[in-house]
Amino acid sequence: MHRNLTTRADKRRAAVRGIDPTASTNRVRPGLAASLRNWSQSTLGQAGIGAALFWAALPPLELWPLAWIAPIFWMRLVGRKELPGRRPYRAVWLAGFVFWLAALHWLRFPHWGTAMLGVLLALYLGSYLPLFIGLSRVAVHRWRVPVILATPAIWGGLELARAHVLTGFSMGSLAHTQYRWLHVIQIADLGGEIAVGAVIIFAAACLGRMWPCDGQPRALWPAVPLVLVLAGVLGYGHMRLSTGNSRAGPTIALIQGSIDTQVKADSEQHHRVYEQYFGLSREAVERHPDVDLLVWPETMYRDPWLVMREDLRPPPDTNYTPDEMRSAADRSRWKLAHAIDMLPRRVPMLLGVDVIEYGPGTVDHYNSAVLISRDAEVLGRYDKMHPVMFGEYVPLGRTFPWIYDFVPGLAAGLTPGARTDAIFLGDLRMSINICYESVLSHLIRRQVSEMQSRGEEPNLLVNLTNDGWFYGSSELDMHLVCGVFRAVECRKPLVIAANTGFSASIDANGAIHARGPRRDTGVVIADVLLDGRDSLYLRIGDWPWAVCLIGCILLMVHGLRQRFPARRVHRAGH
Repeated sequence: MHRNLTTRADKRRAAVRGIDPTASTNRVRPGLAASLRNWSQSTLGQAGIGAALFWAALPPLELWPLAWIAPIFWMRLVGRKELPGRRPYRAVWLAGFVFWLAALHWLRFPHWGTAMLGVLLALYLGSYLPLFIGLSRVAVHRWRVPVILATPAIWGGLELARAHVLTGFSMGSLAHTQYRWLHVIQIADLGGEIAVGAVIIFAAACLGRMWPCDGQPRALWPAVPLVLVLAGVLGYGHMRLSTGNSRAGPTIALIQGSIDTQVKADSEQHHRVYEQYFGLSREAVERHPDVDLLVWPETMYRDPWLVMREDLRPPPDTNYTPDEMRSAADRSRWKLAHAIDMLPRRVPMLLGVDVIEYGPGTVDHYNSAVLISRDAEVLGRYDKMHPVMFGEYVPLGRTFPWIYDFVPGLAAGLTPGARTDAIFLGDLRMSINICYESVLSHLIRRQVSEMQSRGEEPNLLVNLTNDGWFYGSSELDMHLVCGVFRAVECRKPLVIAANTGFSASIDANGAIHARGPRRDTGVVIADVLLDGRDSLYLRIGDWPWAVCLIGCILLMVHGLRQRFPARRVHRAGH
């Protein structure tokens, strides 16, 4: 019989259900549409849609308007009287976990170990979304705080926590989606990048409150504070952009090589690095006779600088005498200082270099930046102060050195630098930061503030980084965006020298004037504009967000006290 012919039993069952068995299968699609509609109204659906839009607003897609829409779906969850589902907060956490897993996908590139750490990091970061929604619900439904006030404050408090807990991780912030909209990000000099994210959350809360929820009538009053706040933000941005106080500064050549970094580098990489970086440096000097400074990325000067302290005592595992070790240190310093002799003419060089410092039976490893003068003298040195956990050190590694035997590519932990001295080159006063340090607002602010207190206020921020671990992925974009916000927060121009990209010149308004290629070589010429404006954020720091964080803790305590007694009563009833 024909395969489309239905049996009598099929017809009877279809008649009971009210379905025509001979109709096209396209008639079933409304059922799928209803399922999708129901899913979109579920806790997982609302949290997941918001997370997906947020991801699309970040690199690599950079669909920045979606960042203003994404939190509206989370506001729907905040506004509901009851969250649907048996375990709604697990569903919200799942949405957050998947978001971070996708946003930080580039952690899989360096090594399988970093891929595993990426999963663990996503597990941890995924908890911030359910925390935000849960604490907001406590504030709105139990403390009766208006949603347009509660949610920005809670978001800001949790963002501050994220910047500090487990040494801090601020990449992928909501504010970072707006880095191209200069009028909006100018408020970062008032409250840091967190202020920009809080404004987006405020706007979403206003729009979400205007969207009927749980049968409540549509509210139009939030349109008034929404318009006022956005007008204030844009007006402040216009004022700051139109009242610049800049003057011409030095011309800096940012040397960008393209050497993919691997845990186990081959024996020829040392030669390839020097060939590429000295070749680009010679090209920069020949083509740009007005260059005042050459900057190499992090650790791209491959020969370590050996430093011997006055109280030197050779380690027990070496056969060298103190005099032999001091002689080796003198040779390494001379070789480092005379790197400028490889150029057609002598130009000061700021080099990323490994420093090994020997003390009384101790060995300290530093990730450093060293400034070499035209006269082949070392003018200054900065040691990285914020090493990356598991990337540059392992907790308790100093107490139990054998731990490093189980960490691939890490023979010893990095020693954090202790001082934040400015490095001087004529009238140029540089505040150096290395690699991941530019991700953390509070770290860069503290460094600049300490220099100010000593009368050494810098007029230029410099970041040296090696992003060759990430093979040209969206990590390069996310790292660059962090630099944009550091420039606005401190009202200082910033230059970046990055292996594989992105080397860049950023002014004190956060505008990117020059940028190197992705995973390719290039020389980026930065005509620096020095800026004399002040920054409120430099003076007060994150204390307003610290107050918000204290509020988050109080909300959490209240929520837990309300939840656990209810559970005990429920269990006792059984």
